[in-house]
Amino acid sequence: MSGHNKWSTIKHKKGAADAKRGKIFTKLIKEITVAAKLGGGDPDGNPRLRTAIDKAKGENMPKDNVERAIKKGAGGMEGVNYEETTYEGYGPGGTAVLVEVMTDNRNRTVSDVRSTFSKCNGNMGETGCVSWLFDKKGLLVYPKTTDFDKLFEASIEAGADDVVDEEEQYEVLTDPSAFHQVKTALEAAGFKPESAEITMIPQTMVKLDGKNAENMLKLMDRLEDNDDVQNVYANFDISAEDMEKMM
Repeated sequence: MSGHNKWSTIKHKKGAADAKRGKIFTKLIKEITVAAKLGGGDPDGNPRLRTAIDKAKGENMPKDNVERAIKKGAGGMEGVNYEETTYEGYGPGGTAVLVEVMTDNRNRTVSDVRSTFSKCNGNMGETGCVSWLFDKKGLLVYPKTTDFDKLFEASIEAGADDVVDEEEQYEVLTDPSAFHQVKTALEAAGFKPESAEITMIPQTMVKLDGKNAENMLKLMDRLEDNDDVQNVYANFDISAEDMEKMM
């Protein structure tokens, strides 16, 4: 399994995605609203908003919900002030963890996140303690039924940085600034991604098993369960055999 996509793969296998659809919608609405507030309500001139809308479509969010969130953000979001920040820490086995939050109460959020780390055999660290281990990249994922050679050729021609053959999928990596350009070009060439996002890619992976693996999945699950947490990234790697035991 792909390292940086490990968590999304695990969630899919656990069947947790549908069970948490309500929470996913809540987080996406928050992101769309803030993106529209900061960069305007026109997705063509607001890459962050365009990315959020694409993600919402990928989760089958109703169009009305998306439009309401854009109007709310573009209208100024009176009475609601979200602060964006990233917390960093260490998970079980010395794994690096990044937690992106969007909150209207920083004291509450930092307390909740710190408590979650502690309960799962991890601990929060100082700003900058692990962020250097991650690179911000555009990531497009394609099924193994895709013609790799044609995908590779089209991706490089569109301006992608690399195309990687992972065990379960093909991954196209881009500079964040080229993400929409590459995605649009590949879709025009007939390559529709299973998922597309701007994410944080770990430079190195930490292999986990046994109790550390269990605690790591618990930590990821509980962090994502927090309404103030938008995204969680970590550099853990768990073998397919161990995953089967924990399912």
